[in-house]
Amino acid sequence: MCGIVGYIGGRSAAPLLLEGVQRLEYRGYDSAGVAVIENGGLVVEKAAGRLAKLQSHLGDRVPQGTIGLAHTRWATHGVPNDVNAHPHIDCGGTLAIVHNGIIENAGGLREWLMEQGHRFRSDTDTEVLAHLIEQFLDGSLVEAVAAALRQVEGAYGIAVVCASDPGTLVAARHGSPLLLGLGENEHWVASDAAAILAHTRDVVYLDDGEIAVIRRDSYEITDMETTRVEKLVRTLEWDLAKIERGGHPHFMLKEIMEQPESIRNTLRGHLLEEQGTAKLSGLNMSDDELLRVERVVITACGTSWHAALIGEYMLEELARIPVEVEYASEFRYRNPIVDERTLVIGISQSGETADTLAAIREAKRRGGPTLGIVNVVGSSIAREVDGGTYLHAGPEIGVASTKAFTCQLVALALLTLRLGRLRALSVLQGREIVQALGRLPEQVAEVLSRADHVEQVAEAFMRSQNALYLGRGYNFPVALEGALKLKEISYIHAEGYPAAEMKHGPIALIDDMMPVVFIAPRDAVYQKILSNVEEVKARRGRVLAVVTDGDDQLSGLADHVITVPETIDPLTPVLSVLPLQLFAYYTAVRRGCDVDRPRNLAKSVTVE
Repeated sequence: MCGIVGYIGGRSAAPLLLEGVQRLEYRGYDSAGVAVIENGGLVVEKAAGRLAKLQSHLGDRVPQGTIGLAHTRWATHGVPNDVNAHPHIDCGGTLAIVHNGIIENAGGLREWLMEQGHRFRSDTDTEVLAHLIEQFLDGSLVEAVAAALRQVEGAYGIAVVCASDPGTLVAARHGSPLLLGLGENEHWVASDAAAILAHTRDVVYLDDGEIAVIRRDSYEITDMETTRVEKLVRTLEWDLAKIERGGHPHFMLKEIMEQPESIRNTLRGHLLEEQGTAKLSGLNMSDDELLRVERVVITACGTSWHAALIGEYMLEELARIPVEVEYASEFRYRNPIVDERTLVIGISQSGETADTLAAIREAKRRGGPTLGIVNVVGSSIAREVDGGTYLHAGPEIGVASTKAFTCQLVALALLTLRLGRLRALSVLQGREIVQALGRLPEQVAEVLSRADHVEQVAEAFMRSQNALYLGRGYNFPVALEGALKLKEISYIHAEGYPAAEMKHGPIALIDDMMPVVFIAPRDAVYQKILSNVEEVKARRGRVLAVVTDGDDQLSGLADHVITVPETIDPLTPVLSVLPLQLFAYYTAVRRGCDVDRPRNLAKSVTVE
């Protein structure tokens, strides 16, 4: 959620720090700040609002030191204002800290620290950490940080600098992502690789319970007892050009338009047409182990949860294995039934979603094999699971997920194909799925080529205050996802339902002011959804329908129609969701919304 950037080296730190947090603006935030050690003292500047406000506040007074921290905050404790913005400092004003996460025992620690004479300025849990480190500081900064963190309950990714030790930057992680960027006589710490890609692609990911001691020409990683830990240096595959907008007005539109290529990348090397199956070596499970699985649980949040629902339909129909889809935020708190024959799959674009990571850990604790479907290589979930598959969708910067969603569906289809061929599908059925998957990139490109028409449709609906999205079968979760996209970025209230459930309540809302979006490709439940459209038209509802090319029946009923190519039923969501992504985007743009940074939202949700 929040963004952390730290730097130590030979260059002026402040411009590098501000550049870094600017690249993290997509994550969602409500205030920003910077701390630099300059001439033996600590200079801290921060402001509520966008980063531009902080930059304006700094003006020509940019600190000139070569070590510092910067942060963009998404409020958890305390309202967004200048005082609650990070970095936070100790009583003496010599130590600064930035923090992502939540300190669950902050209240008790605050009371104890006040009894010791510490004076608090903010309402945040983070300031507790600053004073706690100060309480233990008696020479070694890293030992003080370790001692303080041993008192803490909750999640954190932190970076700390202190004027009394101007050659050292300390970082630590427990439950909130953090990595080191390695340079020539300079190093970075960041919560997201996007912040440092302009300067290095060599990184070291911190794991939970680890502390990094970073100096200009060296770094060391230890555990909480300050015992040294050896870590692997990884090279990032992404480059700076991939996280720029590439001529598009917004990252969201760029990422929508990248879907033919991102889906191609997800498929690359996995399809075996002759055998009618998929090769997924990253699962780290033999065929015998896969056959021993009696039940699948998929856990995720938000858009990834919608992908999981479609995965449930795929796996049950084609692999004939029972599947449950769980909100990750609920899974760990409800004593779930998981054993060695229950395969638990976690889905997350960032691979850092706190609730999904916790659900995976709970599944492992109960003895279940775990798989991950994630986009970010080396992310926490990718490192925790027993196996899985990467999406290879490339960086997704826009807060509203688009290309990651369709790539998740493709990854689930590949997994379904592999399990299905082991259990229920003939080689001929497998080949049909392989061929349909192979056609997807071109079909996606065809749908996206019709964006101008979707933009015209959005113009007709942009003033609506509510919308209903309806689908059946594989496209019921698409209705949920379409509604989510609209409310995320346009702030229009929208709800998704199974189309037949409309009669059990939502039909009361329908009139000539209520747009109803039907996801109705020509699939196994097409005739049923025609009846639902008739019910809406009988109540003067305005209908926008996503239909298969050449569909004359629904075209005659709907007020507006957007067409998609024909494919097999399990893959229709990959195509039918595309117009809904574009519709949400163009509606939001026309309403003047900030589509890449919708209010109150964050890209990677790393708190519960």
